[in-house]
Amino acid sequence: MRNTILLCMAVMLLTTCTRKFEEINTNPYDLYDDELKGNFKLLGDPLKQSMLNILSSSDVSVAQLQQNLMGDVFSGYMMTPNPFQDNRNNMTYDLLDSWNDDAWLTAYGSVMPNCKFVMDNARGKYMDFYAWAQLLKVIAMHRISDIYGPVIYTHYARINDDHSIDYDSQQEAYTAFFNDLDSAITTLTHFADSTGTRRFADFDLSYKGDYIKWVKLANSLRLRLAIRISKVDPVLAKAEGEKALAHSYGLISSVADNFNIDISPAMHPVNVICNAWNDIRMGAPMESILTGYHDPRLPYYFRSVDAKDSVYHGIRNGIAIPGKDLYTGFSKLALLPSYIQLLTAAEVYFLKAEAALYGWKGAGDAGSNYEQGVYLSFQQYGITAAFNDYIHNTTYVAKPYVDPQNAANNIDSPLSRITIRWDDDATTACKLERIITQKWIAVFPDGQEAWSEFRRTGYPKLFPIVVNNSSGKIPTETFIRRIPFIQFEYTTNQAGVKRAVATLKGADNGGTRLWWDLP
Repeated sequence: MRNTILLCMAVMLLTTCTRKFEEINTNPYDLYDDELKGNFKLLGDPLKQSMLNILSSSDVSVAQLQQNLMGDVFSGYMMTPNPFQDNRNNMTYDLLDSWNDDAWLTAYGSVMPNCKFVMDNARGKYMDFYAWAQLLKVIAMHRISDIYGPVIYTHYARINDDHSIDYDSQQEAYTAFFNDLDSAITTLTHFADSTGTRRFADFDLSYKGDYIKWVKLANSLRLRLAIRISKVDPVLAKAEGEKALAHSYGLISSVADNFNIDISPAMHPVNVICNAWNDIRMGAPMESILTGYHDPRLPYYFRSVDAKDSVYHGIRNGIAIPGKDLYTGFSKLALLPSYIQLLTAAEVYFLKAEAALYGWKGAGDAGSNYEQGVYLSFQQYGITAAFNDYIHNTTYVAKPYVDPQNAANNIDSPLSRITIRWDDDATTACKLERIITQKWIAVFPDGQEAWSEFRRTGYPKLFPIVVNNSSGKIPTETFIRRIPFIQFEYTTNQAGVKRAVATLKGADNGGTRLWWDLP
């Protein structure tokens, strides 16, 4: 973490220096055409590093705080058996400043400066790299905005006379995201139409420089963000969603086109956190829903605590944990592959199913999209033979939760009675719950996205925490809504943070809802 902070400080110092470049005849940070010709390494390597830091793959301790002890837990996917800080930590809503900065510092230390560097040097000359940088910036920064709310995006590297940097409100940030996506899609579509050369293939950890696949990803991301704001700004959401649905290259529609970032030969950081550190286990909602649904994806997500009887135990979030050993015997995660999963074909079909509920042009039929989303999730794990029995089941529901270590954590009846089979005659609310519940299952293990969708929709219904140490800042019944701005920003950018807080719906704490997060 110390290295990340130093890097961020160095970036800020470099940003401050850029105010004097107009006084110097030669910009020492510019690249010349002869340096960029050939293998484009000076443009490609920074964007490769950006990809590797959307979720840190090189520093497991960063990844643990960047997402695992945040979105992965808040989404209900996982829970830690470790009573960090005497059980006063983010799991019990006593939000720790030292835990809350890694997502921010990694984005501003290893993503934004790299993307800016490439955009500054590729503008007007190497526009495929420019568009790729724009797209990676949106991929990374919408996740940061969905953690904190306002972010430094359009004002990045623009220092005011008082040495502060302005934030974009989340509404402004999302508008900028759509603008950047529009620009990137236009440019990459042009390259896909006009050339077969893949100039950033050597640096692309997902699609080997395939412009068409990047356009499909950009359209899919646009649909994701449109659905995200569909409650707070339905007019803009519909316009942006229909642009994504109408594009000639379409959306991600096959498992082969899933957006995964290859981190091999490194292990997925969650494998280390789970198996070497014993700091993460199955979450209780996963046990309740997957065992209740007799879901065939269960052994691909988690390991049974008893191989003979296929018994799975998840830990309820925010409980009293007297010692780490009490819950380490609960279900570990199955080994995750050596890639970071960020957007899948299954998710896209669930997005289309929801878009169809709202009548967006080009979305198709809600029920057909829903079933295809489940099918593609099954296909991802090679279990399509089980699909027909699963998708037509009308009786399976989530199970009550029993904590074999402490009955005080039990949930005697399931929080939801939603079943699996699609029902055209169901209410819109029931249809949405069915879509989001299956989407929540399919998006695993990306807890950041799952947490965002839970906050937006309230689905799937999760177990509230038992121990709430927030001193009333985060009501137990409404769950945690965001992470406060980091202390480093309060120290170095006090005026900017003050203006950002003024755009929130309340105080700078975990109980304040984001712009798109309506009750």
